[in-house]
Amino acid sequence: MNIALIAHDNKKELMAQFCTAYCGILAQHTLCATATTGQIISDATGLTIHRFLSFSHGGGQQIAARIAYNEIDLVLFFCDAENGNFDEVNRMARLCDQRQIPFASNVATA
Repeated sequence: MNIALIAHDNKKELMAQFCTAYCGILAQHTLCATATTGQIISDATGLTIHRFLSFSHGGGQQIAARIAYNEIDLVLFFCDAENGNFDEVNRMARLCDQRQIPFASNVATA
């Protein structure tokens, strides 16, 4: 399974903790992430993660393109509810809905 990992700045540490807790399961899959999130997770867990550009420099678009081509099977996008800017989250969630790809925006849904 190809899993995309994305996290807003205030949720990157939570994503690293989540990945640490589920490291055994995640290690059985192919992981990709935006640049900083991927580095933080890799440093915390030792997992191999294909890193795209940072989200603000096109990494979100790179992952979205892979979703559009059915190359991603699951998206974990831990978003900061206090951020107030949900445009990118909504676009990613909508694309996942169109392609029937599971999308989790927080730890409870992940």
